[in-house]
Amino acid sequence: MAVVGVDFGTLHSKIGVARHRGIDIIVNEVSNRQTPSLVSFGIKQRSIGESAKTLESSNFRNTVGSLKRLLGRTINDPEIAEVEKKFTHVNLTDVGGTVGAKVTYLGEPHEYSITQLTAAYLGKLRDIAANELKTGVTDIVITVPGWYTDIQRRALLDAAQIANLNVLRLINDTTAIALGYGITKQDLPEAENPRHVVFVDVGHSSLSVAAVAFWKGNLTVKSTAYDRHIGGRDIDYALVQYFSKEFKTKYGIDVMTNPKAMFRLTAGCDRVKKVLSANAESPLNVESIVTDVDATSKLTREEYEELIAPVLARIEAPIKQALADSGLTLDEIDAIELVGGCTRIPAVRAKIQAAFGGKTLSTTLNQDEAAARGATFACAMLSPIFRVRDFAMHDISPYPVRVHWERAVEDPDEDTELTVFNKGNPIPSTKVLSFYRKEPFDLQASYGEPSSLPGGINPWIAKFHCKQVVPEGAPQDVTVVKVKTRLNHNGVLSFEQAYIEEVEEKEDAMAVDGEEAPKKKKLIRKKDVPFIWSSTSLDSTKIEEYRAIEAEMYASDKLVMDTEDRKNALEEYVYDVRGKLDDRYAPYVQPNEKSKLLAALQEAEEWLYSEEGEDATKSAYVARLDALKVLGDPITNRFRETEERSKVVSQLRETINKYMGEATSNDDKYSHIDEKDKQSIVEKAATIQQWLEDQIARQTERAKNVDPVLKSAEVLKKRDEIIYFATPILTKPKPKVVPTTTGQDAPKSGQQTPQTNEQQAQEEKKDNGPPEMDVD
Repeated sequence: MAVVGVDFGTLHSKIGVARHRGIDIIVNEVSNRQTPSLVSFGIKQRSIGESAKTLESSNFRNTVGSLKRLLGRTINDPEIAEVEKKFTHVNLTDVGGTVGAKVTYLGEPHEYSITQLTAAYLGKLRDIAANELKTGVTDIVITVPGWYTDIQRRALLDAAQIANLNVLRLINDTTAIALGYGITKQDLPEAENPRHVVFVDVGHSSLSVAAVAFWKGNLTVKSTAYDRHIGGRDIDYALVQYFSKEFKTKYGIDVMTNPKAMFRLTAGCDRVKKVLSANAESPLNVESIVTDVDATSKLTREEYEELIAPVLARIEAPIKQALADSGLTLDEIDAIELVGGCTRIPAVRAKIQAAFGGKTLSTTLNQDEAAARGATFACAMLSPIFRVRDFAMHDISPYPVRVHWERAVEDPDEDTELTVFNKGNPIPSTKVLSFYRKEPFDLQASYGEPSSLPGGINPWIAKFHCKQVVPEGAPQDVTVVKVKTRLNHNGVLSFEQAYIEEVEEKEDAMAVDGEEAPKKKKLIRKKDVPFIWSSTSLDSTKIEEYRAIEAEMYASDKLVMDTEDRKNALEEYVYDVRGKLDDRYAPYVQPNEKSKLLAALQEAEEWLYSEEGEDATKSAYVARLDALKVLGDPITNRFRETEERSKVVSQLRETINKYMGEATSNDDKYSHIDEKDKQSIVEKAATIQQWLEDQIARQTERAKNVDPVLKSAEVLKKRDEIIYFATPILTKPKPKVVPTTTGQDAPKSGQQTPQTNEQQAQEEKKDNGPPEMDVD
């Protein structure tokens, strides 16, 4: 069973795995520790991750990024039109009431929801982890922004289901960072005097702040605050706007209306941003920004900081908000930990430090991988195969949740809404609501402060319908119906149970002055009330439909990749063998074999680059390669046999000498072995040695371009033959010496009774349980 944590990012994602008594961040197929969060659609197949990145500028109309930002949104959300469309060039559309992408796939127009695309991307991360771990991956923990709402969290859970993944937990990214920080600390104080740490994460698209209290074996999130529009992409965009204006005057080109030029300029601006983090000035060079135009410019750090001043100005507000909500003073903060790539920018660090009154900032965590490590620790804690140091996490909800209902007819003064979970409410958390009803009734759950939600996200969360309060035929009296609602560890709300409490009196005998007297005892029984409830999650039918679509596309992608692999193998074989026929294979090929093979290679090459061979099936490439190998394998096998023969012959001779020496040795450890058995080893070794010498003599007489009579496999088989024959004889144990005694004394006090080998082995065998993780 694999233990995997995923830091799901806007620009790219990281995968952590628990192994080797610790956490490793694994690499993808091109040995990068982070995988681009992109899905691209092409004429033949989809490309996901690294392969999609290579197509981003050339296939921008069919390449979808910012999955994390688009997930769970609607096409009418103003944040989609005003913000997200600046960072994507794909045609966004409505798919089933949520944002989707209109793309061309296999030469035809298709529409896919962002949930489907996220599922495809999670499937790619699953495969990367499975390839690294050499086992299937199903259980994972995924990080999400703390500002994610119920609909966004449910959309990610749906995407994971489509990808056949079981999400053990959605963990807020700052909470994951805090877990990675706290679980490795050996010096945490007692609960009476907790250590307060503020984590500031400035990533590619947002800023998150969390104030966390730590003590031994525990972390409690005291407050969180966010700004969804401070990050590396906003800084890059400010630079792109600046240089695009310059280039419009300087070169007469409008970068902002040319997606390919924007991709190239954005990449250049990202390099400028990184250079200016360490230098006072940086050049900008963008080759072929448009046809035949190489754009150049430069920027000083002063100019750079002035350009990004509007972004920097937003940093202070969420920090102040988090501090105010936590109730902590600056003096009570023990450390300020920076995470996220943008915290490397001096101007960003300066703004953060100023917001904390000049307190020293810390960078003891890996700024890029801290969230992934924390998510993997969380997965290991939830997995039965790892034993992790006990460490409790207490997270909080960022938004208040309110329940609404219609006023009961019989109670005109009844309230119609209640804030069930306040902002900062611990999660998981369960509340029980009481309603006085005699008829079926409905509840609506929604966020209490819609203005605090991201963009135009619908504040509606869930609907509850109580189907039957009073059983049929029973008196229509007002009944107290209790409804249990829960905000679970994923941060999503659910209605768990509806019930009526029935009181039953039961007589219970008790002694009074030596006599029994009856006593009535009240028993409270819960009687379930039938109900249904709904949320924004996809229903099971839709999940299965999307899962089938994804499985079909996945199989198609695999077939295309396998076909391309076989095509490449055929091409490689043609050039490799042809190049070696006049070189290393020359002594091993007969003239007629060479001419036939060269003709076949030439024919295969011409077919490969013909219209038919350019787009053939996998089986066609396999058949062509197999036909070539029929002609080429005899030649390559002769070469390989000659290369390996001397090595395996030496191994066999060493083995013969070893066992012959041991069989004729006067060593005391072989003294108990019968001489006949020793002699049989000598005879066996001599027979095999004679066979070897005969075969070597025959092989010496043969030309190199003729199939060998002495093959490596036969030599190794003879070696195994003598090993399997001699080993049981030479390892025969010496007979035990049994002392002759007239009787057996009982063991004296303090002595142990001798044990059999089996008894001793049973006592020494210990059940150590699951492997323990080293979190030091």
